[in-house]
Amino acid sequence: MMTEWTFNDTAQLPAVAEGLLKAFPTERFFAFFGKMGVGKTTLIKEMCAWLGVTDNVCSPTFSIVNVYGAAGDVRVYHFDFYRMKKAEEAYDIGYEEYFYSGNYCFTEWTEKVVELLPDRYVRVDLTEENGVRTLTAKIIND
Repeated sequence: MMTEWTFNDTAQLPAVAEGLLKAFPTERFFAFFGKMGVGKTTLIKEMCAWLGVTDNVCSPTFSIVNVYGAAGDVRVYHFDFYRMKKAEEAYDIGYEEYFYSGNYCFTEWTEKVVELLPDRYVRVDLTEENGVRTLTAKIIND
C-alpha cells in the first residue's frame, strides 16, 4: 500500500499528519527521507500533536533522540541522525531499545542508519518542487 499527499501550505500539515497516521494505524516506526528544509521536522511536530504530545517537539540534532510523552502511556521517540558519521554510532545511544520498543519512532536523516532499521517500517519520502511538497508513504517489509 502506498499513499500520497500534495500540499503547498504549512496550514495543511495537521491534516497531512493525521492522514498519515490514520493510513497506517498499526505501524509505529516512520522513517523520513528528504532534503534539508523540506519539512520533515515540521511534519513530525504535527504528528506528535495529533498523538497528544504536549512536550516541546524539536529536532534532536545534537542529542540524536528526544523522548516525548503522549496521550495515555504512549511514548514517542524522535531521532535526527544528521550529525552521525557512521551507522555504528547509533549503538552508543542504544538504538535497539528504542527501535524495538513498540512505541512510535520517527527518524530523520534515516539514510545514515538504513541498515539498522527494523524489518518493517513506514518509509515517508518528502520532496519539494516549485513550492509544492509531495509526501509518499509505504510500508517496507523485508
